[in-house]
Amino acid sequence: MTIKENINDKRITTSKELKNDSAFDLTLRPKSLKEFIGQQKIKENLKIFMSAAQGRKEPIEHVLLYGPPGLGKTTLAHIIAKEMDVNIRVTSGPALERSGDLAAILTNLENGDILFIDEIHRLNKIIEEILYPAMEEYALDIVIGKGPSARTLRLDLPRFTIVGATTKISLLSSPLRDRFGNIYHLNFYQDNEIGEIIKRAAKILKIETAPNAINQIASRARKTPRIANRLLKRVRDYVQVKADGKISEELTSQALSALDIDEFGLDEIDRKILETIITKFSGGPVGLNTIAAATGEEMATIEDVYEPFLMQIGMLKRTAKGRVATENAYQHLGLTDVKNPGKLL
Repeated sequence: MTIKENINDKRITTSKELKNDSAFDLTLRPKSLKEFIGQQKIKENLKIFMSAAQGRKEPIEHVLLYGPPGLGKTTLAHIIAKEMDVNIRVTSGPALERSGDLAAILTNLENGDILFIDEIHRLNKIIEEILYPAMEEYALDIVIGKGPSARTLRLDLPRFTIVGATTKISLLSSPLRDRFGNIYHLNFYQDNEIGEIIKRAAKILKIETAPNAINQIASRARKTPRIANRLLKRVRDYVQVKADGKISEELTSQALSALDIDEFGLDEIDRKILETIITKFSGGPVGLNTIAAATGEEMATIEDVYEPFLMQIGMLKRTAKGRVATENAYQHLGLTDVKNPGKLL
């Protein structure tokens, strides 16, 4: 792990799962489609496909979920298993290093079971090629021996479902992508949906929370449930120490200010990237490698972690010539447009 990755792993506003998130997320994870808030079109389609499969007494077709981290891909995989009343096995692309790793999992599945593969875009080619016949023909081809005397043994597998999750669908090979019958893109959530998620979490955790406090947390949660739950946890801790445990609007504002998260959910590094583009490069266009060099952040981190949200809220644009700060970025930071001196956008 690089120094920059380690720093990102400590950011309150990162959408990646942090070490202390898992137990908290497990407590708050919805158990059914009815409990799952947001992603309405995906829920409607999944409900139809699952009902049809149950009517035919067949496993659901292979499902691919893609989108930024923290939006509920893992949760949906567990919900599918729960709704289909089957077992789920969980692994990840990097964890499947050898063909034997995959074979051991596949041969222990039962009919209808779900195999959830997180970061499926990180599967190596050998594992991927073994997966093709397993997904299409429910068969596992094992090579016995080496050289001219090698022979292939085919093992029949139970009819199972693979649910794959990825944040980078472009890195998924076409042959693998084409083997998924259902492909769904998870979008960022609306503030009102995030508010409902926070309200549900507060109820589960038995936290008394004022409506305006919920709205404050929702507006700074970067449209991501994982971040919303994490902020709720941090605000709860702050209020427990500073007051009587009831989360009010004023205490929420104090807690989020102490965490250096502004009203749009931007933290110090987000603002640093925008300020660099505006003050050092006249608002752009400027290349990603130049931004990385000027801010001391890694190119991949800027592109994968910071940019998607900054673009989502309309503060950054990608153009053929490079990145450009928008009028919204100037207004939010209170900076003057250097291309039009004296004008505050």
